[in-house]
Amino acid sequence: MKAVVLAAGEGTRLRPLTEDKPKGMVEVDEKPILTHCFDQLVSLGADELIVVVGYLKEKIIDHYGDEYEGVPITYTHQREQKGLAHALLSVEEHIDDDFMLMLGDNVFQANLGDVVRRQQEDRADAAFLVEEVPWDEADRYGVCDTNKFGEITDVVEKPDDPPSNLVMTGFYTFTPAIFHACHLVQPSNRGEYEISEAIDLLIQSGRTIDAIGLEGWRIDVGYPEDREEAEERLSDLEVRS
Repeated sequence: MKAVVLAAGEGTRLRPLTEDKPKGMVEVDEKPILTHCFDQLVSLGADELIVVVGYLKEKIIDHYGDEYEGVPITYTHQREQKGLAHALLSVEEHIDDDFMLMLGDNVFQANLGDVVRRQQEDRADAAFLVEEVPWDEADRYGVCDTNKFGEITDVVEKPDDPPSNLVMTGFYTFTPAIFHACHLVQPSNRGEYEISEAIDLLIQSGRTIDAIGLEGWRIDVGYPEDREEAEERLSDLEVRS
C-alpha cells in the first residue's frame, strides 16, 4: 500500500522554528517530524512514500533524496497552500488503489495498524483514527459524529460550536474515490479546500467511513508547546524501554 504524507505547510504558528525550514523538518527528539512519520509508515508496510511538498521544499528533498529505508520517495508540489483536499489532489495521478494518508506534522505512538487492517477488509471506503479531546480544543480539528456501528455520519471542520469532542487525527486510509470527492469540494469559510468536506461528500454518496478509536497518543505539532510535549512523551518511552 502506498503512503501519502502532506508536508507542504509553512508552519507559521511554530515560528521562529520554521523561519528557515518547513514544518515537517522541525526536530522532535533530535529527528525531523517527517522522519517519525516515515518510520511509522515503513513499519506499516508502505511500499512507496508520496510526499507533498511546498514551502522550502528543497530542504525536504535534499534531506531525504529519492528513498527512505529502501522505500522509494516520490515528491509532488502543492504550489499554494489551499487546504488538505487541495494538497491531496496533487498525488492523484500516482494512486490507483487503497492508500494511507498521514499529516506530516503529527507524531504518533498509536494503533495505526488497526486502521490499515480495517481498510484491507474491503468493508470500508475509508477509515481513520479518532480521539476525544477537551471540548474547548475541539474547534482546532475536524469534528465528527458516529453511529452505533462506529461509522462516521458527519464531519465538520474547525466549527465555532463543535457538535461533539470526537475529532479526526492525522492518519487515514482511503480508496481512490476520495479524489472524486476532493474535486467536488468548494472553498470553506476559511478559503480552504477541506479534507473533512471531501469525507462528508463520501458519506452523503453512501460510502462507508469507519472510525477507529485512538489507543496510545498523538501530538499535532502546531505550536512550540506541542513540540515540547511530544519530546517529553518520546523521552518517557525511551526511559521505559
